[in-house]
Amino acid sequence: MHERRPVVGVTADIIEVNGVERVVAATGYARAIADAGAIPIVLPPRPEEAIDLLALCDAVVFTGGDDPTTEPFGAPTDSRVTPVHEERQRAESTMLEHLALQSPDTPVLGICLGMQMMALHAGGRLDQWMPDTTPSHGDHWEADHEVHPTGPSALSTGIVRSKHRQAVADAGEMHVTAIAHDGVIEAVGHSGRRFYLGVQWHPERTGFAPLGADLFRRLVRSCS
Repeated sequence: MHERRPVVGVTADIIEVNGVERVVAATGYARAIADAGAIPIVLPPRPEEAIDLLALCDAVVFTGGDDPTTEPFGAPTDSRVTPVHEERQRAESTMLEHLALQSPDTPVLGICLGMQMMALHAGGRLDQWMPDTTPSHGDHWEADHEVHPTGPSALSTGIVRSKHRQAVADAGEMHVTAIAHDGVIEAVGHSGRRFYLGVQWHPERTGFAPLGADLFRRLVRSCS
């Protein structure tokens, strides 16, 4: 008999094409998960079924996307951001809350928006418009740049691929595990959970394996 491969859920976005809303997820996530030895499944943004969808998964990747609406976390949303679809945010908030309360050992990898949502749910806050605060903000928009681990961390120094105009300003109950060359927070983790890592870069598009493909391998290994 074949050994059962872990199932990793991939959160999806909602876009409108010719007046019809569609559920979409970049293929790079599925490819990276499959290459790491797991079976990827796309999780539609359905707040009502969010917990049932989680039950299908051994691990979850919270993917990149547009910007969180921050009113649920006690701050007004900057008018210049591109808000993520409301149903997607509600679905992923439901998932993050359920994981924290009912299934904290489920391995989680948050990418870009995913990391920001993890930090917000941990009581953190965002820098909602980096062009106002970070002179080197252009280094983070569809660009490669260096990141450095902070304190005891399983991460490495290396070059990553980023695309974001927001950043985590305060990680709340999570701890910072990497920063960029300009001090921007690039990774956050939670020491009380088996594998709970958020990265601001896109590991599915990062060529440096320790900060790219290896993160998906660590996620999959954490399922056993």
